[in-house]
Amino acid sequence: MTSAPAGYRVVEIPESRKDELLEVDHLAFAFEPDAETSAQVPMTLEWDRTVGVEAPDGSLAAVHGSFRLVLPVPGGSVPCAGLTWVGTRPDQRRRGLLSTMVDAHFARSLARGEPVSALYAAESAIYGRFGYGSAAQNVRLNVPRGAALRPVPGSDALGVRYEKLDPDVHGPLVQRVHVAAGAGRPGWITRDTDALRRKHLADPPAWRDGAEPLRVVTALDGDEPRGYALLRRKEVWTDGQPSMVVRMHDLAALDAAAAHRLWSVVLDLDLTSVVETPMLAVDDALVQLLLDPRGARPRVADNLWLRVLDVRAALTARRWSAPVDVVLDVQDARLPANAGRWRVTTGEVGTDGTWDARVEPTDDPADLALDVRELGAAYLGGRALGALGQAGLVTELVPGTLHRASTAFAWPLAPVCSWAF
Repeated sequence: MTSAPAGYRVVEIPESRKDELLEVDHLAFAFEPDAETSAQVPMTLEWDRTVGVEAPDGSLAAVHGSFRLVLPVPGGSVPCAGLTWVGTRPDQRRRGLLSTMVDAHFARSLARGEPVSALYAAESAIYGRFGYGSAAQNVRLNVPRGAALRPVPGSDALGVRYEKLDPDVHGPLVQRVHVAAGAGRPGWITRDTDALRRKHLADPPAWRDGAEPLRVVTALDGDEPRGYALLRRKEVWTDGQPSMVVRMHDLAALDAAAAHRLWSVVLDLDLTSVVETPMLAVDDALVQLLLDPRGARPRVADNLWLRVLDVRAALTARRWSAPVDVVLDVQDARLPANAGRWRVTTGEVGTDGTWDARVEPTDDPADLALDVRELGAAYLGGRALGALGQAGLVTELVPGTLHRASTAFAWPLAPVCSWAF
């Protein structure tokens, strides 16, 4: 546990200090929204989970918050602290304030019974040293207009409605479909507060970059929504020819037919030339359906970063894809309670073909040795322990155990979170 530098102290930030917090945030991230944007975009922070570091003169030197999230994990879910708004004033850097805040975040999360923490990394090189592992990836595509898709039965039978987005009208539909569309996919965190839902549909002019207001495309089975797409088009003319760009904000579908119907519409809008997709899972339906995925110029990036705060609670909360009995020797420099050997033993297979597991500390010899960072990377089933072993990041101490453990950790659907927090 890192103590605050001499003269500095960790403090809770009440809503009455909102303006001070925003000043630190704007200085740290080099932006300042105009008054119109600030009025239209809700504050999403939860004030009982917002913390900072005061300088000796009582001013805020650094700030962070966390969201009360539920993280879908293989076969289940777990309470999760979503670390966010992490920033330090430029004139207060290099004093250990980030380490102080991360340790305070870990302690507060554990006290609330949250065995994992997740974040999106503004700079991907920072958080590994605190034990966060890159647990999920996303892909973005630039799909040419008219790109061919493989057929999906039932797609043509669905109706489509194309409208200007009205948050009051479409907000409940978006929330309901988004929640249902992610069932079974690790990492698919839902927006469970009114502020997060309203921010997701906020559409101030400053965010449009000259494009139109947000539109919503709904795939319908009769009157029942089966999927939605949020998008905006930006007018572009090249040598007198229309070549608008379609910028996707979000898309969620309850099944393959609805996904196919939505993409069929979006990829064939008049006057357009290319569709820029939102963050998608690396195994998203669109990736499977494109006849020419190479022509969509896929770009893969890190998505969720995950920190295991309580090894036993976290590993017990998920299901396993194969039976396994393995002793993990976990190194954790920041949370000593995690460090040591843990035996993971699966029980009986369930009706879904997966296993639960008992996780206990043990003095038995270890089969695998790894840092908590690699445990977090593998936790959602999207990073193979075997691949981490090939990279020298997991050590196999007993031959054959790495393959068995890697198979058990794996999951059929790639993890992803469809929105950044």
